[in-house]
Parts: sequence; C-alpha cells; structure tokens
Amino acid sequence: MRRKYFFFAFVAVLTMILSNLAVSAQTGQLFGEVTMTQADGTVVPAAGATIDVYRTDLPGHYPNKTDKKGHFMYAGLPFVGTYIIVASAPNARPDAVAGAKAGKEANYKLNLTPGDGKRPTEAEAKAMAGAGTSGAGGGAPSESAEDRKKREELLAKNAEIEAGNKKIEESNSTVTRTFKAGNEALGLKKYDEAIALYTEGINADPAHPGAPSLLTNKSVALRARAVDAYNAAINSKDEAAKPAALEKAKKDFSDAAEAATKAVDMLKALPAPADAAAQTTLTANKYYAMAARAEAMRLVASKVDQSQADAAQAAFLEYIAVETNPEKKAKAQTDMAQMLLDAGKSDQAFAEFQKILTEHPDNIDAMLGSGLALFQSGDKANFQRAANYLQLFVDKAPDTHRLKASARDALEYLKSQENVKPQKATTPTGGRRRG
Repeated sequence: MRRKYFFFAFVAVLTMILSNLAVSAQTGQLFGEVTMTQADGTVVPAAGATIDVYRTDLPGHYPNKTDKKGHFMYAGLPFVGTYIIVASAPNARPDAVAGAKAGKEANYKLNLTPGDGKRPTEAEAKAMAGAGTSGAGGGAPSESAEDRKKREELLAKNAEIEAGNKKIEESNSTVTRTFKAGNEALGLKKYDEAIALYTEGINADPAHPGAPSLLTNKSVALRARAVDAYNAAINSKDEAAKPAALEKAKKDFSDAAEAATKAVDMLKALPAPADAAAQTTLTANKYYAMAARAEAMRLVASKVDQSQADAAQAAFLEYIAVETNPEKKAKAQTDMAQMLLDAGKSDQAFAEFQKILTEHPDNIDAMLGSGLALFQSGDKANFQRAANYLQLFVDKAPDTHRLKASARDALEYLKSQENVKPQKATTPTGGRRRG
C-alpha cells in the first residue's frame, strides 16, 4: 500500500505542474470576401467557395468556406503570422492574396473568373502569390516601415514563444512518459530499465518541476539494485569477481544518496503553493524524498564510507521530524542508531539507543544496540553494563531473532576473556556511559 500511494502522490504533483506550463500567443481575426465574375461580366458573391489560408513564416494551413454572401472569417489566428489567402471554386480560376495579417481589421477581397476549378496546393498558392497573382479588387494593404518593424518584432517574439512552448511540450511529454514507464518497471523489479527511464526524464530538463519526483524514484531503484547486487556479491563463491561486484553496488548506494539529496534540495527550493491541495502534495513529495535520502545515506555510511555517518544522521533526523506514523518513526530511530553503530560511532549510537529505551523500555533491538555500543567502545569500564544489556536482550528476544546467537557469542567472550558476568535482575536503562 505504501508503494501505491508513493507513486500516486508523485503523479498528482506532476499532473498539477504540467497543467500550468502552457504559454499562449495573441490571436486576431482575419476576414474578407470573394466574388465571381461570370462569363457575361456580371459580378456575384462566390457562395461556398473554398478558402485556404497558408502561413508563410511558419507551417500552418487553415481551410474554410465562404457563406452565402461570399464572406469568410477566421476568429483566432496568431496576429504575428503572415498569410496567403487562396480562393477556389468549381469551374473557376483561383485567386490569391499574399501578405495578409490577422488583427488588422482589413477586408481582404478576392475575385474568381471562369476556369478549370482547380484547388491550388500550398506550393502552387505560394507560387501564385510570389508571381503577384491577385484579385481585381484585392491585395494586402500597403505596409509602412514602422508597421514592418513592429511586424518583424512581433514575429521574432512569437517565434521565441513558440520555440519555448515546443521545448516545454517536449519535456512535459518525456517527463510524463518516463515517470509512468519507470514506475511500471520499478514495480516489476526491472531496476536497470527503471533507472534508464528516470535518467532520460531527468536529462530532458533537469530544472523541470517534475524532476524531483524522477530523482526520488531513481534513488529507490538504485538502492534496490544495489541491495540485490551487494547481497549477491557477499554470498558469491567467486572470490575473484566479488570485489568488482561490491564496488558496483557501492556506487549505486552513493548514486542513490546523491539523487535523493538533490530531490530534497529541489523540493525545498520550490515556493509554497497557494492551493491547499497542491501544498499537501508538495509536503508528501518532500516526505518521500526525505525518506529515500535517509535510507540511502544509511547504506552509504554503513557499507561505503563511514565518514558519512554524521550526514546520514542529519538526514534521518530531518526525516523523523516529518514522520507522523509512530511505528515508522520508531523504526527510523532504530535504523539511525544501528547505522551509527555500523559506522563505528559507538558513543552516538549508544546515545540514540538510550533515547529509544527511554520512550520504549521493552525495545529489544535498543537493548542489543546499547550493549553492542558499549562493547564496541573497547573501554573495559563499559563492559559490565554491556554484558547487562546483552543478557537482557537474550532473555527477552525470541529464538528466531537473527542476532540472538551473536549476542550470546559476545556474552561468552566477556565471560571467558574479560571475566565479566551479567548482573542478575538488572534493567540497565539509565545512567551515563563511561569512557
């Protein structure tokens, strides 16, 4: 259930983000009328004539028809565009007007004469306009130097807007596609495929508002792949191949931490949305990114680089602060303390295990951790309390606990090598650690 909600939260924020990225260009009307000069010389409205408007500065084709009075109108053409208007009809010779503009309130007039009824293609229409073919009463209004300058400025601005829109559309499409496909691959444990898809989405636009979602999920995929590879390497009988396999897994652990950390930083930098639903989703995304970072940093500090223990602890503390589920919070506190112990930070580990025991006196993992932290210190002054905690753990832990045998081994060492025996009926949860 957690994974399902995890993906749902990121899809929700992505949908919200993508729906607000469109940029609009200004539009205006383009209209005119078409007449037909008949064989006897009379001029009548060309009802039902075909109108083809072609944009000349950018690709664009807008077909239409005249009404009963020969009129035609377009209500929403970009006014920065330049157009050719072509009129054609059965049994008529087509006519064209070049240099037409939307939003100029100009009535463009075209006139048809008897002919073969051909409807010009775009290339033929541009050739007609280039050759100066136009209706008897038509043609575009003359353009002043000032108007030409304004038109060129607007044309450049529109081209910039459209280029930006195209880039946004392409990145939105890539982010949406790779996020969805990556999640599907991750759910099927196809980690290589998921990582490649998330990376493609991130590379499409590293500053995209959806990038933190991709980075968080990439961190999860990297971490899962690393855990599988690390365990396989540890259990492998091929000693020659083991070092390279472990290094590959360690790189994935480090990359997972880097991706999640970047996701957290990007989400923190986002402004708080005014919309309550959007704020809820952003908060959820921060939570998942912080959880992913804490877990990745735990593995880095315990498996890759022990000097990262303090950074891992900071990541855990930030995650714990936003965790509202009591069970998950308690587990995170235990994982953090164990990470410190694994990284050789016995003093800090003991302090964290003691905090857990203060809140949960029957927490057997905190008993074991406290005993091991005291034992790991190497200070014989701490060995008595270490033995007390370890015995308390052995007494209370079920036989199925995976570390019960290790605790017994440690107790046996203290008895045989240090002549330290656990004190009976002792609950060593208070006091200070010595040394």
